[in-house]
Amino acid sequence: MEGNLIQDIAPEDLPPLSISAEKVCYLIIKTREFEAKDEETETDPGSNPSDDRMVSILEEHGDDPVEQELTSFIDGLSEDEQVDLVALTWLGRGDGSIQDWSDLRQQAADAHNDRTAAYLLGIPLLPDYLEEALAVFGRSCEEFELAHL
Repeated sequence: MEGNLIQDIAPEDLPPLSISAEKVCYLIIKTREFEAKDEETETDPGSNPSDDRMVSILEEHGDDPVEQELTSFIDGLSEDEQVDLVALTWLGRGDGSIQDWSDLRQQAADAHNDRTAAYLLGIPLLPDYLEEALAVFGRSCEEFELAHL
């Protein structure tokens, strides 16, 4: 991924993004919440959650509200925003460089379907890839995080 950080492109020559950095940052923060969850340890707890020290909120459940929120958010994006999100993921994962952006984006557009949220949420390290890709575009979530935390 280090190759992505070394760029010979001036900021004004970077390709435009259809998705705002704020939306990507929101997704990074929420996805980190989702990834922090652990496997479910007790499928049918019979006790009061406060008696169990609220451990269940840190476990994955089929009706996980964070997953539902992420899915709704991604599904609510325009097709162009979803395509950019997938291309950013691939860029951050090292599948290409900023010079390959138009090819990455075209591949993402060709692969686009109605399962973008499920695809993205199934990628381990998704928030790291998105953060890496934003850095390639000279963007950061630091200001967004300060304003929203």
